[in-house]
Amino acid sequence: MVDIKLLGEPVERDAEILTPDALEFVAGLHHVFADRRDELLRARVAKRERASREGRLDFLPETRDIRESDWRVAPAPPALTDRRVEITGPTDAKMAINALNSGARVWLADLEDANTPHWRNVMSGQVTLFDAARGQLEFTSPEGKHYAVDAERPATVVVRPRGWHLDEKHVLLDGRRAVGALVDFGLHFFHNARVAGPYYYLPKLESHLEARLWNDVFTHAERELGIAHGSVRATVLIETIPAAFEMDEILYELREHISGLNAGRWDYLFSLIKYFRDAGPEFVLPDRDAVTMTAPFMRAYTELLVRTCHRRGAFAMGGMAAFIPNRRSPEVTARALEKVREDKGREAGDGFDGSWVAHPDLVPVCREVFDAALGERPNQLDRLREDVSVTAADLLAVSATPGRATMAGLRSAIDIGVRYLESWLAGNGAAAIHNLMEDAATAEISRSLVWQWVRNKVVLDTGDQVTEDLVWAILAEEPESPAIELFAEVALAAEYVDFLTIPAYERI
Repeated sequence: MVDIKLLGEPVERDAEILTPDALEFVAGLHHVFADRRDELLRARVAKRERASREGRLDFLPETRDIRESDWRVAPAPPALTDRRVEITGPTDAKMAINALNSGARVWLADLEDANTPHWRNVMSGQVTLFDAARGQLEFTSPEGKHYAVDAERPATVVVRPRGWHLDEKHVLLDGRRAVGALVDFGLHFFHNARVAGPYYYLPKLESHLEARLWNDVFTHAERELGIAHGSVRATVLIETIPAAFEMDEILYELREHISGLNAGRWDYLFSLIKYFRDAGPEFVLPDRDAVTMTAPFMRAYTELLVRTCHRRGAFAMGGMAAFIPNRRSPEVTARALEKVREDKGREAGDGFDGSWVAHPDLVPVCREVFDAALGERPNQLDRLREDVSVTAADLLAVSATPGRATMAGLRSAIDIGVRYLESWLAGNGAAAIHNLMEDAATAEISRSLVWQWVRNKVVLDTGDQVTEDLVWAILAEEPESPAIELFAEVALAAEYVDFLTIPAYERI
């Protein structure tokens, strides 16, 4: 028997989720898979250090046969055949209902980057998903306004658990913190796999071996609960630079449990900075706003993703445009709609089968663009993109990115990073800042750019060199808050912190 200790404060209806059988199921996953998770995290460190020394990554020679042979993933279930619009967001009941009613085909129920893992958020999110699976999700605001799922066709729920790197400090198994991903997946699967499709988005994978671990988790979970093998369907976010070199292999490892890949653009940009942060000036990026999806290395990544997916019969899902409308400002809204239409038009033209939005008002725009591209077809798997040829050098052509580092860009990175961390520490992992939807990924870009610019002695458009003193001087202009100290820790520490959410988690 595993010794299970729960350290979180009581949360409304948590007893419906934290049943003895559900906790035993999670403990079983942890017993079988936690050590493998730890080994894979250690392997990440070694691979990153080698890539930084050499200033390169490449496609794996040992898996050439997988890349060159013909095979396809399992066909998608009907609920995931048409994914032209997906809406992302946190799992509080009101936002969940709005997402389910939005007209999107899929709701990405985000237990990861858009969620601060306060115990109340972790538990209330599971309650929301429990009710959504059973068609009984309702919410009444303090002002008395009632919300319920009333769409004729509610969005299909696809859950994003935490990445492999995060633990859950409120669940101790034999005295050890549980793996956050296994808590999120395990509780959701245990309660809902027999009721609704057990569909998942898998974040921040860095290798096909990490995909193999998830595949084994799925197989184990299906077997333990007597669920048909292959019932689980995952979509993997290609949002780390090493994963971009292993797309075929990731699809192959999950071929009985996968439905597609997603171009997780913001985390991908963060990962590239992180991976090559100390590899020399050719990897130094300009202002965040200057790095668009038309940058050569970003085009290479997205086009390779579409080609790889469609060759294997898997869906290629576009990423999230950060622009959001403002119902109080027609000018801001018009600009957001224009930017989103442009972004989604490029993705549809490139062959993506659908894309993400972060606000219900953007669903019609994305749908309009993909309706025009798809017509009556549910997807465009038939567009094989055989015209695409991407090399390792193309994926790493950072120095070809237009733009430069500016004082305005530095100030913006610091401002966004601090504001986001204030929101995160307060319990809100998705924050609207300056009419952009920011989550942990965009905050990671901000602090990583600052770290990279300081270490590489970048000179700004004003002639100022980016130094720790300059960063502290700008931070001193911000209103006093605990977020300033945390931002400084993750942006200026001599030893780069892999994920800002790790030290931030210890502060909540």
